[in-house]
Amino acid sequence: MNSVPFHSAKNSCDPSYRKLRVRSISFLIGLFLLLVVGFVLSLASGSYNTPIGELLKGVFGMASDDRINLVVRNSRLPRICTAMIAGAGLGITGCVLQAILRNPLASASTLGVSQGAGFGAAFAIVVLNMGAVGGLGSMTIPLCAFVGSMAVALVILGLSRFRQISAEGIVLAGVAISSMFTGATTLIQYFANEIQLNTLVFWTFGNLGNTDWGDVGIMGIVVLCVSVYFLLHRWDFNALLSGEETAISLGIHVKKLTMVNMILCCLAASVIVSYIGLINFIGLVAPHIVRMVVGNNHIYLLPGSAMAGALLLLLGDLFARVVISPVILPIGAITSFLGGPLFLYLLFKGGKKEC
Repeated sequence: MNSVPFHSAKNSCDPSYRKLRVRSISFLIGLFLLLVVGFVLSLASGSYNTPIGELLKGVFGMASDDRINLVVRNSRLPRICTAMIAGAGLGITGCVLQAILRNPLASASTLGVSQGAGFGAAFAIVVLNMGAVGGLGSMTIPLCAFVGSMAVALVILGLSRFRQISAEGIVLAGVAISSMFTGATTLIQYFANEIQLNTLVFWTFGNLGNTDWGDVGIMGIVVLCVSVYFLLHRWDFNALLSGEETAISLGIHVKKLTMVNMILCCLAASVIVSYIGLINFIGLVAPHIVRMVVGNNHIYLLPGSAMAGALLLLLGDLFARVVISPVILPIGAITSFLGGPLFLYLLFKGGKKEC
């Protein structure tokens, strides 16, 4: 698959293009700085009050008190890294799904991909009885989650390719598929024992606090690999903005591009869901926030969506932990409150626009 430079040299010399480029780069730098601030705030929040300097030393295991090192490295830091990696993965996959389906309302949660992954994980926990045997580190749960998400992806691809369903129709189909898989997951919960049911509640609420460094490492490797692939094909996504015929004329194999990127999006979403549960709307909200500033150029839109997703999930988790401390609210509910209103706005106001 060849990457095709979509912007001409003339456009790159245009003053308005240079102005947009400067604004886009400045915005990405601003997102990165906000992410650093969010990291520090999340590190400082908790029942164990410690000066910021000591907490930052604790990240490297160099704090003067070993208890600080223990709290930071074994509790707070894994949770923060989980939020940033999962948010970045959901944000960039949402951006790619919107590009390949040419649908501004597409994301892993709105299309039912996350719900399919959640059903696969529930199937592994209850039917295959992997909840107590392998724990969250078992490869069976991510594998079943991936199969569930791919089942949804194949239906979405079939509707968009062979039935030529509109963008609004794809989203409505995703809502229907989500309802079906949610109902199936509920039925599985009905037949689960007490231990399995407690584990399944994890998927419903979403939880960033049950991961260890091994889980963080697996998620990080998967998200990094798919993100690098997406960035290498940023020009292909730009070419798709002008339509499938234009992309084909530029030497892009559109069907292959769509299928490969859909599989990678499902892989990333299923791995994230298998470890932290269902987190809704991050993949929908993050790309649109970035798009309002940088436009549709995926050179800036892809990294911006990843950082915006990481920031949104990090700040959402921070809010969930401090709003009625020491009670920790379910992060899935927080992100739903965030994304639901925007989803309705896009559906009724912006749903007719191509992404």
